[in-house]
Amino acid sequence: MDAAVTTRTAPRRWRPWPRSLFGRVALILFCGLSAAHLLSLALLLHDRAQAVSAMMVAYLARDVASSVAILERVPAAERLQWLPRLDRKNYRYRLGLEPSVPRPASTTASQVATAVARELGPGRTVIATAPADSRDPLRFDLRLALADRTPLTLEMLPPESGLSPFVIAALTAQFALLGLFSWIAVRLATRPLARLARAADALGPDLKGEPLKEDGPREVAHAAKAFNAMQQRIAADVSERVRILAAISHDLQSPITRMRLRTDLLDDTALKHKLQADLGAMQALIEEGLDFARSAGRAAETPVRTDLAALLESLAYDYADSGQPVGLTCTIDTPIMTAPQTLRRIVTNLVDNALKFARDVDIDARRDGTGRIVIAVLDRGPGIPEDELAAVLQPFHRVEASRNRETGGTGLGLAIAQRLAASLGGELRLANRDGGGLAASVTLPTGV
Repeated sequence: MDAAVTTRTAPRRWRPWPRSLFGRVALILFCGLSAAHLLSLALLLHDRAQAVSAMMVAYLARDVASSVAILERVPAAERLQWLPRLDRKNYRYRLGLEPSVPRPASTTASQVATAVARELGPGRTVIATAPADSRDPLRFDLRLALADRTPLTLEMLPPESGLSPFVIAALTAQFALLGLFSWIAVRLATRPLARLARAADALGPDLKGEPLKEDGPREVAHAAKAFNAMQQRIAADVSERVRILAAISHDLQSPITRMRLRTDLLDDTALKHKLQADLGAMQALIEEGLDFARSAGRAAETPVRTDLAALLESLAYDYADSGQPVGLTCTIDTPIMTAPQTLRRIVTNLVDNALKFARDVDIDARRDGTGRIVIAVLDRGPGIPEDELAAVLQPFHRVEASRNRETGGTGLGLAIAQRLAASLGGELRLANRDGGGLAASVTLPTGV
């Protein structure tokens, strides 16, 4: 179809912040609970580290004093053989003077050195140093001397860090539970909003829909009750408006008819034609205004299997009989489920609107790439400015500045077509054609 309009949309950037309320609340809740959980774990690990450090200072000094006493009592030639027996998982002994120049040790190392010196007794000096190639506060050396002045170095090794596989598996399970229960909680909280949105979307042009169930938590039940009451009030207001317009239209028929009869008695032919034209415009405005109001409160027509090609062909023949030939191209050869009278009124309004501005009007019906039905009314008229394509679908809006009803009409034809298309679950779109003219396309769902 030459009336298709290509729209380019910029590629959507990935954003970590969800667009839905459900995603945002779930993410905030999960992140908050996870942060609190990790903070509790960090505090637990810190407390355990402090306890381990206190125990190390308390028991390490006694163990070192016992090891030094053993080394001092065995012959010097046998001391190297005893060193592996005295080594522990977190520290080991070395005999001899260390050649390197160490750095000052940490506060923890100094506390350990003081405790060891106190256990060894008066006159014993213990020096704590840190290796030049290490920044770990738990990696340090204790330098002392045996009773025979033999240098002895106690090399402290930091305890194995990291979490065990069991702890990692437990953390993974805990985060999975946090995510699951966060999802459940947010789902329960946002489900009434989703149900309310579906109920609002289900309201057709007649503003009648299934009432919401007034159950659940107190706030949810109150919101459902308020929505049902609002729906009833709106439907009642629309029905009242239709009745008022119908009464006004009926009451105006008689004075307009009397005025027409009186104009026939005028001798001034020019004045008579002008008055009759004005009365005709008044009659058309009243009828179309009433039709627009009825389109809002009209009961939905029952869909039936319809031969779309036959329906459009009969419509084209009607225009041809009235001296307004309309071209037709239909590639849909299978019956469809639709409301035939509503669809006929939509296409009629679009064709009438096109014939006001152009004589070359065609109807094109086909399926698009997704299987939806597209019925387009194409003309070669002046088209519509791009900035007014959306505005002309509003009631009583006419493009012409002159507001001439002979060419501009009442401004209700497209609005009525749009409202009726929405009642079928479809959409009306307007687009200027390449080379001039307008394409008014009605897209209906696949299931219609």
